[in-house]
Amino acid sequence: QVQLVESGGGLAQPGGSLRLSCVASGFTFSISAMNWARQAPGKGLEWVSGITSDGRATFYADSVKGRFTISRDNAKNMVYLQMNSLKPEDTALYYCAKDWGQTSMVKGRGTQVTVSS
Repeated sequence: QVQLVESGGGLAQPGGSLRLSCVASGFTFSISAMNWARQAPGKGLEWVSGITSDGRATFYADSVKGRFTISRDNAKNMVYLQMNSLKPEDTALYYCAKDWGQTSMVKGRGTQVTVSS
């Protein structure tokens, strides 16, 4: 079955950086677009970034453009989110997701990111 396991979250100061990782299994990763999404306390699930199956095209929400970078390693079934210039409003539970926006969407359990001084 499809499994996505996120890691790399933690506490960062404003202006700091974190790198999130997601390891995928149970499907053909190399032909699947992948996404990151987040959910802040009391808010709905928000799409953050996406990457095509071959990694050649990436997409970002306006709120993170220029600060976050998505990448992937198809040999390792991994997708990453490098987060720089973190802001308190980036505090959320971050999820790796397959088939974003589709009824077949699957996401992991998430990794918590907290940005605070």
